[in-house]
Amino acid sequence: MARLRGPDGCPWDREQTFDSIKRHTLEETYEVFDAIERRAWPDLKDELGDLLLQVLFYSQMAAEAGYFNIEDVAANLNAKLIRRHPHIFGNVTAADSGEVLRNWEQIKQQEKKSATQQPASMLDEIPRTMPATLEAGKLGSRAAKVGFDWPTPDGLFDKLQEEIAELKAEIDAPSETKSQSAIEAELGDLLFTAINLARHLHVDPESALRSTNAKFRRRFGAMESAAGGREVLAASTPDQLDALWNQAKDATSEPPTQ
Repeated sequence: MARLRGPDGCPWDREQTFDSIKRHTLEETYEVFDAIERRAWPDLKDELGDLLLQVLFYSQMAAEAGYFNIEDVAANLNAKLIRRHPHIFGNVTAADSGEVLRNWEQIKQQEKKSATQQPASMLDEIPRTMPATLEAGKLGSRAAKVGFDWPTPDGLFDKLQEEIAELKAEIDAPSETKSQSAIEAELGDLLFTAINLARHLHVDPESALRSTNAKFRRRFGAMESAAGGREVLAASTPDQLDALWNQAKDATSEPPTQ
């Protein structure tokens, strides 16, 4: 990477900046997710290499700017792993994974207290650039640490119904008062509530939605095949589409887990 970024290196690599590489990092992360979900282990090997390339790229640019280098990154991670696993490298005991996570969070908070600059809000520690589903879950989880949360999932089911009613009210508003921004806001409230319901149910909303996306792909593909192609599908009536969808659901239904 140092040679690629050097005076006689690759013109494209030399032109890159922290900002220009960001989108590639996100793309590579999702490609790692995809390989894992497909259980495509040779692909995962390649995708992990691509993700590692992002780390090397950032580290080389940081070294050129005098911020840090790849050795600093590895040393920092090594120290953090030791510091946050006192039940392995120290005298602390942890009976189960729940206790490990509690110790991890406690150590993490102590590290933040010793930092020179504290964020204005505890929510400021959560990056605004992460995927919205992940950000929503982390916001809810962080607020729950001070007791601002639903005690049980039951309250969230009630909240979902409330948000659905508010969204429908905005959609059904008279045309002269209807506001697209208000509809978007209410839909956002509904999604935020659904994501926090997932948090209470210990379900990763990103994984759940990706699983549903994959299921929709399979069923829609089965619809296309049953109809005889996309052109025939596009010319089908709503009743025919419903029938094809129900047929696809039966054809692609997954066996119950044992």
